[in-house]
Amino acid sequence: MKYFVTGATGFVGGVLAKKLREAGHEVHASVRDVNKAEELKSLGVKLFRGDVTDKTSMREAMTGVDGVYHVAGWYKVGVKDKTPGEKVNIQGTRNVLELMQELKIPKGVYTSTLAVNSDTKGKMVDENYHFTGKHISEYDRTKAVAHDIAKEFIEQGLPLVIVQPGLIYGPDDTSSLRVALRDFLHGRLPMLPSQTAFCWAHVDDIVKGHILAMKKGKVGENYHICGEPYKIVDAYKLASQVSGKRAPMTVPYQMMKVMSVMMTPFDSLLPESLSSYSSEGLRVVAGVTYLGDNSKAKRELGYNPRLMSEGWVETIRHEMMLLGMKSRN
Repeated sequence: MKYFVTGATGFVGGVLAKKLREAGHEVHASVRDVNKAEELKSLGVKLFRGDVTDKTSMREAMTGVDGVYHVAGWYKVGVKDKTPGEKVNIQGTRNVLELMQELKIPKGVYTSTLAVNSDTKGKMVDENYHFTGKHISEYDRTKAVAHDIAKEFIEQGLPLVIVQPGLIYGPDDTSSLRVALRDFLHGRLPMLPSQTAFCWAHVDDIVKGHILAMKKGKVGENYHICGEPYKIVDAYKLASQVSGKRAPMTVPYQMMKVMSVMMTPFDSLLPESLSSYSSEGLRVVAGVTYLGDNSKAKRELGYNPRLMSEGWVETIRHEMMLLGMKSRN
């Protein structure tokens, strides 16, 4: 098969391109700078200069493919410049889906997120849940708008399947989660909020969920390809057991909410490296729960993500190895 992948230079998209090539498929990818995509080139991925924000630039790469994986997304939280959220998540999604429509691509998989539901307030929601209200972050908001755009295209007849990961982890992660893990290993993560929980899944399982959605997913359906629910404090207690490092102190999540309000006047003064401590950065961890039930994906796709006790432990050990540290067990 021949597939077009957006976001192939990113964390999930890169692993997806690799797995597709290993399975013998031809892969096309649009990249902003072909000179910075040598790893993809070495895998045999055919590179095209382009970007999701420029619809015309993707036309050649997408022409004649059997399927499209639209993985590209902007997922920054707490940064000053939030304009890429609108350009990449919203307009970029519209561009990709319009091209799919024009080129009559047989099937596509769009990467949404559990974050479109914002804070589920402790509830494990399924694919029928629809959040109404104000989103916690610009990432949540723009991905929610993009999710609705994808559903509109489905209603128009586009052969599209939507997948919704939760928190994604794994070796060589490019998100703030890896920054936090490294801070923990260096003793620079002093405290974590109580109650905050996500559905964690290893990047390899997220990629497997995408491939299963292309192969088995019903057109017009969306699937939660997330992992098991896990409180963030428990994730770092597990990290403490593996590494021998002291677990961060657990503080009442209400404290984080108060801190987020207090930080608002100082957002413009914070450097990008401290975006996690901005008002928005603190809000997204202040006792929130991003929880989704993956029963449908298990039932219809055969999705079976690994447990945290396997995947997260493996990730911690990998990071320690890179840092020249030895794990406890």
